[in-house]
Formats: sequence, C-alpha cells, structure tokens
Amino acid sequence: MANNPFNIGRNGRMVLIWNGSRVDLPTITQFQSQQVTTALKSTPLNDKPKTFEVPNGWSGSFQVQRDSAKLDNLIASSEAAFWSAATITSGTIYFYADETDGSTTTWEYTDVAITLNNAGSWQNDNIVTQGVNFTASQRVKIS
Repeated sequence: MANNPFNIGRNGRMVLIWNGSRVDLPTITQFQSQQVTTALKSTPLNDKPKTFEVPNGWSGSFQVQRDSAKLDNLIASSEAAFWSAATITSGTIYFYADETDGSTTTWEYTDVAITLNNAGSWQNDNIVTQGVNFTASQRVKIS
C-alpha cells in the first residue's frame, strides 16, 4: 500500500450506533468536530493572570447524501420516544481516519445527542443532502 503525503477527505469513515443499534448512513459527504472547553481564569494579586481550559465535551456536524429514510427514521423514533415516555435517546459515533502511514485511527464519540439541522432540499435533478449537528461527552481514541 502506497503512503499518502497528507489526509484528504476520502480518508475518513463514520458509523453511528443509536440505542445499541447500528444506523448505516452509506454516503457521508462531510464530517467535522471540535473540542469544547470551559475557560477558568485566575487573576492573582501577586502574579500575572492565568487561564486553564477544562475539557467540556465535543461538538460537530456531518452531512449525508439521502440514500434512504434511515436518518429521518432515527430522528422520528427519538422524537416519538420523547413525546410518548419522556425518554431522551443518545448514541455513539465512531470515526475512522486512514492515516498517511497506512494505519487507521479510530475515535469514539460518547453520549452523543443529535439535531437534524437540515432535513434536505428537494428539487429536480439534484441530490438531497441532509445535515446533522451533534454534541458528545467525550472523544476517546480506540486504536
């Protein structure tokens, strides 16, 4: 296998596990995440100010090409669970990054909450893309 000099968008894959079930979204067209922190500031009388960044979860988004109703069904079942029994569902995201040396790094995002921020724009002769925002408690390196 030839090594690539840098990562390109085709080097990543994502799997979503929701309430213990795998939700296959075959055509993920974008994935991004960022660490969330809380700034704690100290202003001592006898020293310069100090700031400490405390980890406070992760957030991000992903886009999928609408190949089926799987994402719509997931959102609908989460809404139904809330309105029928006040149950709030959560899941896990696994993100796989193919590294330039040929290895794969796996990241697990835990206690994920999602929002369907774009259910899709339906128009003639165009691909329907859906967008999701997410928050997670933590990102853990699996491998």
